[in-house]
Amino acid sequence: MVGSAIVRTLKRRADRAPFELITRAHAELDLVDQRAVREFFADERPDQVYLAAARVGGIHANNTYPADFIYDNLMVEANVIDAAFRSGVRQLLFLGSSCIYPRNAAQPMSEEALLTGVLEPTNEPYAIAKIAGIKLCESYNRQYGASHGVDYRSVMPTNLYGPGDNYHPENSHVIPALIRRFHEAREAGLSQVAVWGSGTPRREFLFVDDMAEASVHVMNLSHEVYSQHTQPMLSHINVGWGDDVSIADLARAVARAVGYVGDIVFDASKPDGTPRKLMDSRRLQSLGWQPQISLDDGLKLAYRDFLSSTPRSV
Repeated sequence: MVGSAIVRTLKRRADRAPFELITRAHAELDLVDQRAVREFFADERPDQVYLAAARVGGIHANNTYPADFIYDNLMVEANVIDAAFRSGVRQLLFLGSSCIYPRNAAQPMSEEALLTGVLEPTNEPYAIAKIAGIKLCESYNRQYGASHGVDYRSVMPTNLYGPGDNYHPENSHVIPALIRRFHEAREAGLSQVAVWGSGTPRREFLFVDDMAEASVHVMNLSHEVYSQHTQPMLSHINVGWGDDVSIADLARAVARAVGYVGDIVFDASKPDGTPRKLMDSRRLQSLGWQPQISLDDGLKLAYRDFLSSTPRSV
């Protein structure tokens, strides 16, 4: 989802300043395979790298496959970052996640909250892997920045949604899961839909094309500007919408976008996850980036994508 959005953004910019885009689908290149990744970089030798690939999922997937989540994500980022360095890549952008912050971090969560408390248990393996990715970038900068011109950066997106999302009934994030559930309920004429959790946790959401614009914006900041607004061992930058919404209100907003008019009930026996996750994105906004697509507009676009990309059997 994120990689495709970054490609869309870069293609729009390529019209003004042409450059070659190099992409690989998972079927073409398994980023967990170190040898394959090293061969790819040795052959292609790109100038810039956007590392958006990851194994991702919602609470159910994180709880069910914790070993897969930590292993695959550690291997992907270690393989790509090291192979990029070995092939002479000086500019790389690593995409992390808001789950890197402690479960009970002060809200909104600033970059300085990293490693100051206990992580949310339901996604700790994934969060640990993403923290390691930040530290990989920082470590290569510290060791090879002066000698090799390495400038590897990290951005931490809030919860993302939009075209290309995963609508799997069990392993998807909250918005695509709700889109599918309300769509199926509407098609089946169901009078009621149950949503996991109490509905009280609050989450921030950002449309994926806004995230892509932010990624390209951060990649193109000068080294001097980026260094002035970060620290060598606290170098990541948050990317968020700037406001959050309760899961209950989100469910109602998704129902409106889908056109479902039945009742919504909440199953408090299911886990809620972190009570609140709101990013402090003032640093990036001070550097000239602002989100553009509201939640209501984004949900309509996401539902349109669901209808165009999901088999008609649902």
